[in-house]
Amino acid sequence: MTDTFVKGADISIIHELEELGGKFYYQKKERDLFEILKINGINTIRLRIWVDPYDEEKNPYLGGTNDLRTTLDLAKRAKANGMQWMINFHYSDFWADPKKQMKPKAWDGLSGKQLEDEVYQYTRQVLEICAEQDVIPEFIQIGNEITNGMLWPDGKTPMFKFEERRFEDVEEEVREKSYNQLARLLKAGIRAVKEVRMPQSSKIILHLDFGGANELYRTWFDEITRRDVDFDIIGLSYYPFWHGSLDELEFNLNDISARYNKEVLIVETAYGFTEEDPLGSCIFTKDLADIGGYPATVEGQKSFLRDLMKIVQQTENHKGKGIVYWEPSWLPLKNTTWASYEGMKYGNDVAPTGNHWANQGLFDFKGNTLDSLNVFREF
Repeated sequence: MTDTFVKGADISIIHELEELGGKFYYQKKERDLFEILKINGINTIRLRIWVDPYDEEKNPYLGGTNDLRTTLDLAKRAKANGMQWMINFHYSDFWADPKKQMKPKAWDGLSGKQLEDEVYQYTRQVLEICAEQDVIPEFIQIGNEITNGMLWPDGKTPMFKFEERRFEDVEEEVREKSYNQLARLLKAGIRAVKEVRMPQSSKIILHLDFGGANELYRTWFDEITRRDVDFDIIGLSYYPFWHGSLDELEFNLNDISARYNKEVLIVETAYGFTEEDPLGSCIFTKDLADIGGYPATVEGQKSFLRDLMKIVQQTENHKGKGIVYWEPSWLPLKNTTWASYEGMKYGNDVAPTGNHWANQGLFDFKGNTLDSLNVFREF
């Protein structure tokens, strides 16, 4: 394993946890989370950024409330610990994923060239501030899980039907227009990156979900590369209980890295260390463990991480860039939640509040490091 292999953690919610009293322990001693991760082999921190994650009364949407100030503060802590960092532009005021890609409230009336200009200006402004504060990111993600496009409706593309593993049927003219619009938005963000990223060269990532769906990646990246969108790394989400088998992931990594001559990076992954659900809101259950193929134990979590890293490491022609574990430190504190009610309404995604991720962390419910975190140091 080379020094450039990404062993990452997305800890975007940590500021909120610390404000609520969250603490972390390594070898029974309280330590700063960044220090614990560094000691255990994590070399990259991934941080999401939302444009304006506040409601009309200026109350936070929660889920980390990852505005520019919060992102910069966390990036500085990563740099102070000698780590790389990855900025993840959602181009939204709150969560963006395949089922929701809402425009920022301030951009709601923009479309066409005006919207492209806003993407460019916003991306450039954020990166210029990063440069001024000496926290230029090594990796820059343009959009989050943009399987179905971004900045809807302008950048929306044909929906990928996950159960059937195929795209919805649309007329050729509609499909062409949608990918043309998405490509222009991506190019606007990428142009800003290329103009600001000196004095060092940051890698540009385009990120989809469902890492085991080769047909998704071939179709989507065929369309994007045909339109001359310039990028460096294909980013994938891969959760084994949702996104296919490890064999399917391995096939996809080898195929797309060769087909597009790009590095591949798992920018999101996780697995449960227990079936216990301390607050009654966790997503991970025995049923998902049965699908994922590993027991819901610390040893099962360790085995999954080892197997995943080996597959990425062994991607043909040394194209496997690494993995990023998603929110390994999201403790089940009483008042932490993925969203406020106003945040849910903004994203048109109303669901139960709470921490849905606590039993997929790399810390137990009291903040003690789990043995599975050692896998990163082993590699």
